Amino acid sequence: MAYDASNEAAAGSLMTIKILVAGGFGAGKTTLVGSVSEILPLRTEETLTERSEMVDSLYGVEQKSTTTVAMDFGRITIRKDLVVYLFGTPGQQRFWFIWDDLSYGALGAVVMADERRLADCFPSVDYFEAKSLPFVVAVNCFEGMRHHSLESITQALNLAPDVPVIACDARRRDSSRDVLVALAEHAIARHQGRRAA
Repeated sequence: MAYDASNEAAAGSLMTIKILVAGGFGAGKTTLVGSVSEILPLRTEETLTERSEMVDSLYGVEQKSTTTVAMDFGRITIRKDLVVYLFGTPGQQRFWFIWDDLSYGALGAVVMADERRLADCFPSVDYFEAKSLPFVVAVNCFEGMRHHSLESITQALNLAPDVPVIACDARRRDSSRDVLVALAEHAIARHQGRRAA
């Protein structure tokens, strides 16, 4: 059973960490949040319609039938005084106006990448670079397969050498957890590097 953080929050001793999960349409953001959340995640998904097919390309994700229209929300209790809140962003351009509100106060972000549609994660990468928010790229291995090396993905996305690129399976709790740990380590290293400079 998950720890109930409400008593600690009332006492004022609860520390919270906010992490964003971003990326292109159909890259696995909702799946990652759902796989690690200790609560039933809040999802704001709507059914794709014929009208949306004219706006959202389903190339590579033809089986997708829903889309996030506001955000996903999940929670992980690390210990009784430390809770992580996960906010999954919508992937389509028409919902990007929400990103500024969601990113406020975040420790960092996970950019989900789908090798079939790698260019779809460029806006997320550009956004977090512009905000100087630490991020990692999680290459979601659909069907357990990876088609390109992580080094070639780093080059294709023109990432700084210190940005971690990790293979993951967003359906698996342990794999998603490893992505979040890599983000925390990266954010701490960047923070310490800035303090030393």
